[in-house]
Amino acid sequence: MLDYNALAAVSAVIREGSFDGAARKLNITASAVSQRVRGYEDRLGALLIIRGQPCRPTDLGRALVTHLDRVHLLEAEIPHLSHASGLLSQPEVTLRIAVNADSLATWFSGAISRFATDAAICLDLLVEDETCTADRLRSGEVTAAITAQTEPVPGCRSVLLGAMQYVACATPGFMARYFSAGGTAAEFKEAPCICFDRDDGLEARWLHALHKTDLPRRIHYIPSTHGFLDFTLNSVGWGLQPLALVDRYLSLGNLIEIVPGRRLTVDLYWTIPRVKSKLLNDLTLHLKNECSRCFWLDENTNNHDILSI
Repeated sequence: MLDYNALAAVSAVIREGSFDGAARKLNITASAVSQRVRGYEDRLGALLIIRGQPCRPTDLGRALVTHLDRVHLLEAEIPHLSHASGLLSQPEVTLRIAVNADSLATWFSGAISRFATDAAICLDLLVEDETCTADRLRSGEVTAAITAQTEPVPGCRSVLLGAMQYVACATPGFMARYFSAGGTAAEFKEAPCICFDRDDGLEARWLHALHKTDLPRRIHYIPSTHGFLDFTLNSVGWGLQPLALVDRYLSLGNLIEIVPGRRLTVDLYWTIPRVKSKLLNDLTLHLKNECSRCFWLDENTNNHDILSI
């Protein structure tokens, strides 16, 4: 039998990154947390936590914490199914979601906030590139993820939310200096580029699809969606911006689309485990409905030469 009190301590150490943090989370002493974890490891005959700064789970520890997360989801269903007075209290549920930075900066908070408030759940968001969020779900670090992966993670199901549109743009001054010929392959080799981080391949894919060429030697890495935009507005470089974030700047003329109409779209999927959870099912329907009203969901691509990835 699993010891869920001990598992709660293991989970808290992993989520908070330390025994002291887990103690504050559980409202017990750090020594009590240590005793629960060490005692459980002794009984199992295996390490669950790699001690360090921060503490990290072993493969077994991660698997057990994933199991505990799913148990909490199932426990949340019981008050809706039972008339027993002792089961009517709603257990606290924390939903851990991996989400890409651009979604978080544009549509995600507006789409999920009302649901989180009405369902009285806590959100624990892990920000990751959309091409890597599936790995977080696969490893058990999160319960759900916004991904760009068309193939669902084993044991999970995916629902298409929509297509995030990106526009390659720069300021008028930057355009005059580097793109006077309209964005030729030779010009892109000389113009400084801005990328989110080294996992971000949007600019490279867009440029390769456009000119069959690689990124320039001069690249700025700005791991913040709004910081990325600020650096673009300050003429530091060109980059691919979410249309939802720069539509206003394009309309005002603060930014110019480098190659008009040559936009890139990234399909976004909501990926969750295949468990019978009313909470996850309701959230899935809610997000799908909210996303259907977002203007970034491009249903008519006739006016643009869309490059999909």
